[in-house]
Amino acid sequence: MALTALAACGANPARSVSQGSGPVSNAAEQNPSLDPGSSLGSVPAPNFRLVNQFGQPMTLSGFRGKVVILAFADSQCTTVCPLTTAGMVEAKQLLGAAGTKVQLLGVDANPRATSVSDVMAYSRAHGMVNQWDFLTGSPAQLKKVWQAYHIAVEISRGLIDHTPALFVIDQQGREREIYLTQMSYASIGQQAQILAQEAASLLPGHPHVADIGSLAHIPGIGPSSPVSLPRVPSGTVSLRPGEPHLVMFFATWLAETSDLRAHLLALNGYAAAAHRSGLPPLVAVDEAVTEPSTASVGRYISGLGTPLRYPVGLDTTGRVADGYGVQDQPWFALVSGSGKIVWHHDGWLGVAALESAARHP
Repeated sequence: MALTALAACGANPARSVSQGSGPVSNAAEQNPSLDPGSSLGSVPAPNFRLVNQFGQPMTLSGFRGKVVILAFADSQCTTVCPLTTAGMVEAKQLLGAAGTKVQLLGVDANPRATSVSDVMAYSRAHGMVNQWDFLTGSPAQLKKVWQAYHIAVEISRGLIDHTPALFVIDQQGREREIYLTQMSYASIGQQAQILAQEAASLLPGHPHVADIGSLAHIPGIGPSSPVSLPRVPSGTVSLRPGEPHLVMFFATWLAETSDLRAHLLALNGYAAAAHRSGLPPLVAVDEAVTEPSTASVGRYISGLGTPLRYPVGLDTTGRVADGYGVQDQPWFALVSGSGKIVWHHDGWLGVAALESAARHP
């Protein structure tokens, strides 16, 4: 088995292609935002011994008797890994009571952030401390596991690139399916359904999987289409063509890798400058589909101590992020009055740089 697609955890991940072989529909196989899975032929899964976010030693063989969903995730990732882990958690939830027979595991794929505190920080930021075991070890130990599972890990231009692979391992410790996460926010729930269906096919009695709907492609909502989003803490916020605007996509778990509070409050400066100088107004959009709950951003903003001078909306479906081409968090997009993205930026920017971009996109 050779896996070559890499996901940059601070940039746009490469698109992967795989042929589905699991219990999925034709719609899923034709959906460019989903990987329907590839069979691994029930070969024995390589065993390993690492420690989890609590520092407890664990082995893969110690979970015999359970279906294991194993992901390789960068403990400081802001791109594809949060989509992967959100899908894992939802897949287990879709199984209901049968989810107790499924074990979620992660193996750190960041050679620069391998401490127990690193995997705990990721787990805490994503509300997963007690939802899974996020495993780490020495760089040499991790490299051995990556190689055993054919996971490519590289450092490119200062960013961590790794194969965004997720494995389903049966109760006898055999590899059954592999999935490569796509950079699509709207398809997180669909990927979760595919994972849950695969797990259910391996569990006794093939338990029922809660149906979240069609697995057909979900189109994004881009800047040429009007959209109304729930506003935090109440009301709505609208994005529509005909009105130039600057959109900043983010999630509260960015507090793990940056001073989120300082960045959000600094954007008050841009909001004031926009009002004063007639620049495109700022709208922040929280990617609720990757948050521990839709209430996460409300709690975070209420705890800032200083009010934000710009509206914050909730992208509860991920369709807006996909429509705007979001590839990372945070992500800025400047939209013209005709509904076209004329400038975008990956990562935080100061007020002066934002003002300059708004004046000269």
